[in-house]
Amino acid sequence: MHNLLEFLKKYNYWFLFIVLEIISGTLLFHFNQFQGSVWFTSANEVVARIDRQYADMMAFIRLKQVNKDLTRQNIRLQRQVNELRAALSKANHVPTPTERQVLDSLKGYSLIEARVVSNSILKSENYIVIDKGQDDGVHTEMGVIASGGVVGIVVYAGRHYSMILPTINVKSNISCRIRHSNYFGSLQWDGGSSLYAYLNDVPRYAKIKVGDYVETSGYSTVFPSGIFVGRVVSVDNAPDGLSLQMKVNLSTDFGALSDVCVVVNDERAELESLQLHLMKSGENAQ
Repeated sequence: MHNLLEFLKKYNYWFLFIVLEIISGTLLFHFNQFQGSVWFTSANEVVARIDRQYADMMAFIRLKQVNKDLTRQNIRLQRQVNELRAALSKANHVPTPTERQVLDSLKGYSLIEARVVSNSILKSENYIVIDKGQDDGVHTEMGVIASGGVVGIVVYAGRHYSMILPTINVKSNISCRIRHSNYFGSLQWDGGSSLYAYLNDVPRYAKIKVGDYVETSGYSTVFPSGIFVGRVVSVDNAPDGLSLQMKVNLSTDFGALSDVCVVVNDERAELESLQLHLMKSGENAQ
């Protein structure tokens, strides 16, 4: 308290000067219209400038959230644009002769459209995962095709996703034939390039030439006959010397695979029942 009194006593003239200045300014601007208008105009400008700086500061603070919102909106719009482009491309697409052949072979079969969510092509045992499962009607031992032809066979079906054993898996074995002939064999992959597989066990006397088309034989309930597989690029004797081995350029580009269809054979249960009956009849005959 003593220090405060000493401070006021020491600077009392300055305090008196400030009080008198305030009083004189009040009297000047209050009782003189011109000076008052100048004062209020200047004061309003200062307040407006402060408000503008405050608004700019708050806008800058909110800029990060605004950028996040714009980014999410741009992503959503880009997805919609991509979906519209894909739909437009599909609507304007003219089927190739191969695609028409596949569609003709699938008459009488139902198709379940699916998208590839996981794919590998560099392993010896490659697998593909699609976004359709049992809830969508997909079950094991169903064939899978793409616009180019055969993709593989469903080996596991969950509720919402399924796993496919593609032709570029060393465990894959699909019955195929040469188009417009009765010669057939087993399509197998050797673990090399994803562009080629081999058709084995074809008789040596078969008249096969480079450029012939390879398609599914229809000797199972998985694929109907006539689904395009690829073209013969070379014909050689098999290592056992008892049959031919043909190198086949696969029609499906597994490196760019995105959309596939699962083939539903509505008559599969009847065919499997008949096959089981024939097997039991053969066993009883023995």
